[in-house]
Amino acid sequence: MRSTILSRTRRWLGASALALLVGVGGVSTAFVLNGQVANAQVQNAAQIVVPQTSVQQGFADLVDAVKPAVVSILVEAEAPGRAVQRGGPNFNFDFNFPDLPKDHPFRDFFDQFGGPGGPGGPGGPGGEPAPRRFMAAGSGFIISADGYVVTNNHVVQDATKVTVVFEDGSEQVAEIVGTDQRTDLAVLKIKGEDLPFVTFEQKASRVGDWVVAVGNPFGLGGTVTVGVISGSGRNIGGSSYGDFLQIDAAVNTGNSGGPAFNTNGEVVGVNTAIYSPNGGNVGIAFAIPAHTVQQIVDQLIQDGSVTRGYLGVSIQDVTKDIADSVGLPNARGAIVREPTADGPAGTAGVKSGDIITKVDGDQIDDALDLSRTIAGKAPDSTVELTIWRDGAETTVSVKLTQLKEAAPEEPQAPTPPEAIPEATTSLGITVVPNGDGTGGLLIQDVEANSAASDRGLSVGDVILEVDNAAVQSSADFTKAIDAVKAKGLNTALLKVARNGEARFIGLPITE
Repeated sequence: MRSTILSRTRRWLGASALALLVGVGGVSTAFVLNGQVANAQVQNAAQIVVPQTSVQQGFADLVDAVKPAVVSILVEAEAPGRAVQRGGPNFNFDFNFPDLPKDHPFRDFFDQFGGPGGPGGPGGPGGEPAPRRFMAAGSGFIISADGYVVTNNHVVQDATKVTVVFEDGSEQVAEIVGTDQRTDLAVLKIKGEDLPFVTFEQKASRVGDWVVAVGNPFGLGGTVTVGVISGSGRNIGGSSYGDFLQIDAAVNTGNSGGPAFNTNGEVVGVNTAIYSPNGGNVGIAFAIPAHTVQQIVDQLIQDGSVTRGYLGVSIQDVTKDIADSVGLPNARGAIVREPTADGPAGTAGVKSGDIITKVDGDQIDDALDLSRTIAGKAPDSTVELTIWRDGAETTVSVKLTQLKEAAPEEPQAPTPPEAIPEATTSLGITVVPNGDGTGGLLIQDVEANSAASDRGLSVGDVILEVDNAAVQSSADFTKAIDAVKAKGLNTALLKVARNGEARFIGLPITE
């Protein structure tokens, strides 16, 4: 099947593909402005000389060196059944590329078989949709002479068979050594004793440095694109890992898991995702940086899984309003919503409302930075947290445990209280005591265009604390606000619950 696909691809490319080749060459320049070419008004001006630009020789030698270590990954997998499958009674096999164009020849090739899949129509016994088999393609690269291969977790996820295809077209079935969903990395193993391999960079590349991406976009193995690192420390939606490199080398479907190289032929990162409003390349791609890849890969090779430190706190970013409400000079760090029951942090004395600004002396910028920092620590290790509490810094030592993945519990919506006399505060909100037994003040109305409305407070939210003091009545609320004013602060720190989840909000105090 695979040879049929590849041969059809080559015929398609030779017969009907339109190739647009863009040559980018270096230009030697020497621009001189002097008095001889200027008019009489600038004859006394100093001569300006622009240094000569060196000729760019291209990346062909680099590509020749690293290409043998870059492989294509072909995956056979199963997914939950769906109402309609491609294929006839004896053929229900998909070839699946995420975001593959509808007019792609692979899609046409399999569509020609038509009809519902399998005996008995689209479903299996009893009308249940049968599992859908499909094939997918990605990229990877060899990191050792004995055959360890790095790729993305999402490339091999749910795979029943993984095949590594080398530059010369030879193939080998691979074993999945381990995967890590959080960083979207996976390690495969193939047989070999003297395989070509590449190494990771030891000194981090900088924004503006060249990168060369090699991979298998749309099943077209051995494709090379060039660009620069256009950003670092990027956080992209849908990922629990937030330290991506942004590159502008063209990356498309099928490049996932492939390497991005520096000009020394060292791996800078693993190409993982693209930003694309239309499904195609728009010059913004994201790669997992080498230092993270190396750390995760080493654990996967050694143990087959990744262990991470666990602090046991729910956290959120520190906004300027929150920083102002507690007298913190800069809006940096992560504020603790709640320590987990019996978790390491709570046992060590970390409290709700504490702002963690450093871990082992290293600055924490936001909640994601704290999560990533703690996850990089070994379980059973002890960390020193620098905490902002009651207007001053303090330190707390916490012995971490091991992070265990678990599905979050479904939050319970608060029960509406019975009719209780309401009270309107001077901050643009109307509150009543919360009648569901959990305490706090239930917001029954929020004035339009008020500071409370601008900060996202809405009807149904429950104010649990003001300035780290519990509030049960409008009198408690007023007393807490007065205490904030007495401190000379212009913003009050509110702990607010919505659908069972608490968060902190800095609310400016208005007269």
